[in-house]
Amino acid sequence: MQSRALDQMPLSRFHWRLLAVSGFGWMFDAMDILVVASVVAAVAREWGLDANQSQLINTANVAGLFFGALASGFLSDRLGRKFVFQLTLLVYSIFTGLSAAATGLAMLMALRFLAGLGLGGELPVASTLMSEFSPAKRRGTMVVLLESFWAYGSVLAALLGYLVIPNWGWRAVLLVGALPAFYVFVLRRNLPESPRYLESQGRQAEAAAIVRQVARESGLPEPPAAPQVPDAKPGPRPVLGDLFSLRLRQRTIALWVMWATINFSYYGIFLWLPSQFVRKGFSLNDALLYNLIIALAQIPGYFTAAYFVEKIGRKATLVTYLLLAAVGAFFFGQVALEGKDIASILIWGSVISFFNLGAWGVIYTYTPEMYPTALRGTGTGWAAAVGRIFAFLAPLSVAAMIALFGNDSAVFLTFAVVMVVGGLVVWAIGPETRGRSLEELTA
Repeated sequence: MQSRALDQMPLSRFHWRLLAVSGFGWMFDAMDILVVASVVAAVAREWGLDANQSQLINTANVAGLFFGALASGFLSDRLGRKFVFQLTLLVYSIFTGLSAAATGLAMLMALRFLAGLGLGGELPVASTLMSEFSPAKRRGTMVVLLESFWAYGSVLAALLGYLVIPNWGWRAVLLVGALPAFYVFVLRRNLPESPRYLESQGRQAEAAAIVRQVARESGLPEPPAAPQVPDAKPGPRPVLGDLFSLRLRQRTIALWVMWATINFSYYGIFLWLPSQFVRKGFSLNDALLYNLIIALAQIPGYFTAAYFVEKIGRKATLVTYLLLAAVGAFFFGQVALEGKDIASILIWGSVISFFNLGAWGVIYTYTPEMYPTALRGTGTGWAAAVGRIFAFLAPLSVAAMIALFGNDSAVFLTFAVVMVVGGLVVWAIGPETRGRSLEELTA
């Protein structure tokens, strides 16, 4: 398998270009998902929605993320990583733009669901593609750096919420979200198909040509040309039950628990936060400003995780970051919102943002490493989809917890406990994958 030569190549301009091309798609995805939090706060005020009605918009969006992750993982194992990456970007851009024309709650929910299909599908495919191209010893760093584009999208979403909504309204923000559709043409020109995927489909000559291209850009002698023989037929197509085969069962359980806990905590906190600031009596402008400042803390969180994921390994980095995010969530609920203490809001909110998003970078590294090539898209998509179920439940759970407990401290304590549980499960049963080839990990 010539694509295994990719594991031994140094990082080159090819890898950095792939990171930039994929990363901008990732950034637009984050921008679209997270700008909804600011849009919901503005829509609720304009349309006179109560808390439950407002959360229905977030819930519809997250439901789309679930089905999009399922579909994209399956399709990427059959139609290719590149095609599905382009398709998902196009779908969410079109329906985000159409969301600006919504005239009522039901229409906005339907359009956000359709946009969510593309949003949920893009991220698992992009991380799989980057993982399959990266050298074994730098794979973790490259995938975390890819995930760091989420931070840029988060900051862009917060900026749009802070600068555009007060001046031009929430519809203008959604129109901006349609612009990434044009980025599909950039992807078409600059994004190659994964050689590992091509080999899994029996397309040896195409895979070899791409490996030679990467070798040239890495300044290495080209691998020998593939023999001029007919392409082989792909092996039997994997099925969902393969995720729970004896070899993969423990990995799948660890990943599903991890994705469930990190989605529940992240979406429960950050999709709800701008509306919660307003509920506590802050002005909409102040709420959006605090949201922007907290979002900025994600950027150093990703870069530190990109260092530690290769220095101390996937498991140690993931567990450490989740435990520290849990500490931030505990103190945020204890001293921040209850007392409207702005300094505490920014400090502890930034701690959550720094460590929770750093952990996200590691989980996107970790997940594709668990499955063989023919099953990698499906396995990654299903893990992401399970996470989206809990992202779907998170906004609904927040309203229920507030009604049940009557204070924010208990809500944030719940998020802290959830993150601790996720970290401990991975520590107990997840394998360490640092520095090993994808084929070695799944042999």
